[in-house]
Amino acid sequence: MIERYAHGVIRWRYLIIIATLLLVALTFSGFPLRFDNDYRVFFSPDNPQLVAFEELQNTYTKNDGVLFVLAPKNGQVLTNETLGAVEWLTNEAWQMPYSIRVDSISNFQHTSADGDDLIVEDLITNAMSLSEADIVRVKDIALSEPLLINRLISQAAHVTGINVTVQLPDKNLETAVPEVVAFARELADKIRTRYPHIEVHLTGIVMMSNSFPEAFQGDMFSLIPIMYMAILILLGFLLLHAFSGTFATLLVISFSTVAATGLAGLFCIVLSGPSSAAPIMILTLAIADSVHFLVTFGHEMRVNGRDKHEAIVESLRVNFGPIFLTSLTTAVGFLSMNFGDVPPFHDLGNIVAMGIIIAFVLSVSFLPALMAILPVRSSRVQTDSHAMDHLADFVIAWRHWLMWSVGGGYGVVDCLLATQ
Repeated sequence: MIERYAHGVIRWRYLIIIATLLLVALTFSGFPLRFDNDYRVFFSPDNPQLVAFEELQNTYTKNDGVLFVLAPKNGQVLTNETLGAVEWLTNEAWQMPYSIRVDSISNFQHTSADGDDLIVEDLITNAMSLSEADIVRVKDIALSEPLLINRLISQAAHVTGINVTVQLPDKNLETAVPEVVAFARELADKIRTRYPHIEVHLTGIVMMSNSFPEAFQGDMFSLIPIMYMAILILLGFLLLHAFSGTFATLLVISFSTVAATGLAGLFCIVLSGPSSAAPIMILTLAIADSVHFLVTFGHEMRVNGRDKHEAIVESLRVNFGPIFLTSLTTAVGFLSMNFGDVPPFHDLGNIVAMGIIIAFVLSVSFLPALMAILPVRSSRVQTDSHAMDHLADFVIAWRHWLMWSVGGGYGVVDCLLATQ
């Protein structure tokens, strides 16, 4: 049956290639995917902790925010220059989009008594004109106030923070969060320019939420091209030694990644931090199917002297079952992630499973059809036993010892980890 199927692939090779290109092109309608940078995406809607958290926020207010951390290079926060920077930043931070509150040591509402009157005022005003005695007073108050110490100023008074609380809209978070982050970074650059003696760091929930799509975009423009280059080098120079096979493999993994991601968009799957790793996983897993087929294909031509079409038929006969079983078990493994409690991992498992299934279909249809068209060198060579033959002989000869020693070793490691 596999032989008849292989002959059909060769016969209808042009139709298969055209159909593949059209189907992959259709998945482009799923682009671009929306990226959800809300940290609540890590919890299911009925998660009890999330429900309690949202009830708390609905009763009071949201506490999403950006924290500016100021670290003067001289290690002294309580100086006129640094306190002036804190005061300036506190005033400017009110201009941040969606800001509802700004907290710092400068606008901390300090209460003091004057006879029978209680006076509530900012702890610091006109920082540049403070006398040495005033700074000593501010230091005594700040380092003894529970609401400030280790919150907005360190115990050693070498670092201070300005916390900006924002109330992000429930909708359009994908635009609101980058807007806040862009303003915060611009403000941080202004501080570095105005006060070069201060190091500025940004943190907070909003910054964390924005880091996920930024990391994804960084991978798209750096990590993925590097992986493709590594695959090109390994396939072209170490494994396949043929341009046609390397080119075909790159098309298979590219089509698998694009089609799976496009289908995710068509199925209204929203990308998040964990699920954004799906393209890299698909790329890594899809390459194995093509390599299995192409290695056997090349062996049949160069060693056994078969022509190209005969080698394709034999390679499909030998590898169809193993590739199918490998793809099936891997896809089922990733689909099992749907039983977890974290929705982004559901999306990750579904996207990768789709990519694996697509890679299997392409590796037993598009790949042999394309290899039947592309030129392939068919010079017959004689090969002697090489390192892999010796390794196989060793494993077979010592199979019982290897099974018990390796299995026992893993068992010991698991026991040690379980006791930690």
